[in-house]
Amino acid sequence: MKNGEGWRNSLGFAAVPALMIGLGALFLPDSPSSLIERGQDDKAKEELIKIRGTTDIEEEFKDLVAASEASKAVKHPWASLLKRHYRPHLTMAIAIPFFQQLTGMNVITFYTPVLFKTIGFGATASLMSAMITGACNAVATLVSIATVDKFGRRTLFLEGGAQMLLCQLVIAAAIGYKFGINGNPGDLPKWYAIVVVVGICVYVAGFAWSWGPLGWLVPSEIFPLEVRSAAQSINVSVNMIFTFAIAQIFTTMLCHMKFGLFIFFAFFVVVMSTFIYKFLPETKGVPIEEMPCVWQNHRYWKKFVKSAEKQADSEC
Repeated sequence: MKNGEGWRNSLGFAAVPALMIGLGALFLPDSPSSLIERGQDDKAKEELIKIRGTTDIEEEFKDLVAASEASKAVKHPWASLLKRHYRPHLTMAIAIPFFQQLTGMNVITFYTPVLFKTIGFGATASLMSAMITGACNAVATLVSIATVDKFGRRTLFLEGGAQMLLCQLVIAAAIGYKFGINGNPGDLPKWYAIVVVVGICVYVAGFAWSWGPLGWLVPSEIFPLEVRSAAQSINVSVNMIFTFAIAQIFTTMLCHMKFGLFIFFAFFVVVMSTFIYKFLPETKGVPIEEMPCVWQNHRYWKKFVKSAEKQADSEC
């Protein structure tokens, strides 16, 4: 733009989603668990009826009250989180945000214009490509909202991982084919630009309906009330720390690794998909107060949860 003021407009437009979030928060109802914690049992029942669409909520309400009482008995959630029977919760609080950053999505978000310009696109085309990938991100997130309770968390995690892996290999091959290891692409044909942009868009979509939203949704579903504050703090802290770290080293990695950078992230996509397949139970439709039963029935985590909690008389 004239006078180099484009950055002002870009910064100003960021206020639009912030305003939408702020207005949306005004209409966000309290959760039944939050209302019970504050002693508003009648309102909690009303919200539970709205959520479930039925008046038959007494059994679940009693479970919520019991979970609330158990959480109040825990005076030191940080110390409790280190106990053996919270091992799966602590593992997920660290592993999910760690892996979320090693999908490579944030570096794509931060540096898409730089990346496209580096591989030969003009400055205007780079910004346009960044806008296209941003639109793909937004649309795919809506897809996740519409399908997550139909297909389940694990299914979206694994499908998104496979999609990102395939796209990263295609992008690595395309960049490696034109650039090699000397960084000189020569003339870039139109088909090449299309392949790279489409590959990145499909990759962004794969992230946006899997690891993007589910990296925040799943932790909120699996942490019991008694350690929820500590576990969520760890979850967010790990996310922010690795967001910062990867953002700082990305350009250096791109200069030295070139197309190998996408192979680097592809490797971690394989690792994180394997982790989800082996260690994360399905949480679709599972109330938070019933999550202990899910851990107790898991083929790996049951040896930590059952033995520590000594729930011989459990109904799980």
